[in-house]
Parts: sequence; C-alpha cells; structure tokens
Amino acid sequence: MLMLTLPTLAAAANTDEDVFDLQNLSVRISEDLPYIEMPHGDETVTVLRYQDPSHRIVPPYDKTSRPCPPYCVQPMQIAPGVETIGELEMLGYMRRIADGDPAVLIIDSRTEDWVARGTIPGAVNIPYQRLDPAYASPQAIAELLQLEFGAASADGLWNFDGVKTLVFFCNGAWCGQSPTNIKALLGLGYPAHRLKWYRGGMQAWESLGLTTVQPAD
Repeated sequence: MLMLTLPTLAAAANTDEDVFDLQNLSVRISEDLPYIEMPHGDETVTVLRYQDPSHRIVPPYDKTSRPCPPYCVQPMQIAPGVETIGELEMLGYMRRIADGDPAVLIIDSRTEDWVARGTIPGAVNIPYQRLDPAYASPQAIAELLQLEFGAASADGLWNFDGVKTLVFFCNGAWCGQSPTNIKALLGLGYPAHRLKWYRGGMQAWESLGLTTVQPAD
C-alpha cells in the first residue's frame, strides 16, 4: 500500500500531518487521475486535491470583488492562436515536465509578494514586469528570450523556431499579469501556438483544493 505523508512544502493544500493512501484517495483530481508527482526546485511534490471535505477556499482567493480597473474580468481568449487551458490541461503540462520534457515551461507571472503566498508546483516566477518594455530594458528582455525561452537572435532578427511552450498563469480571471506577459511576447513575434494561458489561475487552483507550494529558489 503506497502511503504519503505530505511534506511541509505542500502545507498550503493539506497539512504536513496528514497521511494518505495514494491508491485510495477520497478526493481524486479526475476519475482516472488521483495525483501526480511534480519536481519543484530540489523537491518532488505530490500534487493532489485537499482530502478534507470540510476545507474551504483560503484568503485572499475567497474574495470575489475587486476594483475594476485594474482588476477587470479577462476575456476567455486573450489573443488569436493562444490556447486557454483548464486544470487538467495544466496538469498535463506539469506531467510533461515531470517526465523530463525540456520544451515546456510553466510561468507564474505574478509579483513576488503574491508568489510568496503559494504557487503551482514546478512553476518558475517571471513577474510580468520582466517582459514589459515599460519596466524592463530591451537587453534584459532579450536575455530572457534567449536564456529561458530558447529564442535565437541573428542580425537583429529573432528566430523562434526552437522556443519552448510557455504556460502562463497569475491570480485568476480578474488578473492582468499573465495577459501582460503574453501580449508582450506576441508583440515580439513569439509564436502564438507556443503560448498557453491558464485563465483560472491561483483562484481556480485554490478553489479545487489543489496542492500549492512556496516558490523554489
């Protein structure tokens, strides 16, 4: 019988004292998917749903109303060719990373103060300002494109043939941080089909009781 004692790393979505039989979870992710194992920094995190049926969504994601602007509801499709995904699709990309696929990168677009509250296992924090020309220099953006995303530059032109698939998220449907990143990349010529948007973000992730972690180094 495979048992799990959840580490403190995943304390935001099940306590570190909880012990579960992974083969007989009472709350599965889907009928055929009870949990996944996800690398996060130097740790391996078991990603599953909160097993306590009395659990309620935690602050600040229990809040439903925020001033608009700036916290306005985003459209379902952020831009032509950019796929909007849900939780199962996000978990699918997480499994690809866990299986060693180097061509996928999950990006938490939020600022550090938000990320410190918890993030999706395996996500890399790239705050929206790092891709926004209003905040970042062209050189800094170019380094990010080359070193993190796999773009190539020659004679002042970008080649995006070998770039990674980037999966963006932020706080939820009312958050503009990941849309800002996506629009900035499209403006640079990044191929739309290599950009994915988890529109529900942390609010939807938390509402389903899925595992969250502290950001990795």
